[in-house]
Amino acid sequence: MSASTRGAELKLASIQMVSTAVVSENMATASRLVTAAAHDGAQLVVLPEYFCLMGLKDTDKVKVREVLGSGPIQEQLAIIAKENRVYLVAGSIPLEASDPNKVLNTSLVFNPDGQRVERYDKIHLFGFQTSTERYQESETIEAGDKPGIFEITVNGQKWTFGLSICYDLRFPELYRTLGQVDCHIIPAAFTYTTGKDHWEILLRARAIENQCYVLASAQGGTHQNQRRTWGNTMLIDPWGTILENLPEGEGFISGVLCKDKLNEVRSKLPALAHRKL
Repeated sequence: MSASTRGAELKLASIQMVSTAVVSENMATASRLVTAAAHDGAQLVVLPEYFCLMGLKDTDKVKVREVLGSGPIQEQLAIIAKENRVYLVAGSIPLEASDPNKVLNTSLVFNPDGQRVERYDKIHLFGFQTSTERYQESETIEAGDKPGIFEITVNGQKWTFGLSICYDLRFPELYRTLGQVDCHIIPAAFTYTTGKDHWEILLRARAIENQCYVLASAQGGTHQNQRRTWGNTMLIDPWGTILENLPEGEGFISGVLCKDKLNEVRSKLPALAHRKL
């Protein structure tokens, strides 16, 4: 492989967890899996939504919320990124909101020096109710209002990433607002009920319609609070092909972003250039 070819590729990894109600346990698991992914050659690593805490009650996350730029969760994330020399997309952590009884559900991005380079506060808040399940994120989460996007340069090659979280996946207008990116990163904790029917098709649709890679990092198992998450952490290419997938349980997937693949899809079917609205 020539140096020019390597420069047009980026190796990344996406972690799947079955997070517990104990922050220290989850941080240790996250650290171990990021280290394993980095040893496997990943230059960018993604953690799932709620990687640091899947509480016994929805209000548990309010008790551990942090101020942006300060707190043990953020300090440990910076150390993990720096020690492993990776870009780290920390799925979501609870940050201080204007309402003292709520949090912002926030993705933070750290560079290989451990510096925070981007944040994204989840915009769309999940609501779902059946005879056996009820979720209402707006009761404990304050919605964000700004899309998230970041760029990195590796081996002289620039890569652009869009940020979204879980329920955002159902709102294609968010991805259109972000414009053309190389990869959309989507940390999630999809429920088993909705995930089995909608997860894969929505992820592949976002990849196909935006002609970019999609890297999803999921919670995948039954948690201490008896909530079951769908898992299926996956990497999808711009044609909608699933390249890697981890159905359930703790672990990680890895794969490569390729500029040639992006250019091939966008040149043979220039749908983004054909947009009218």
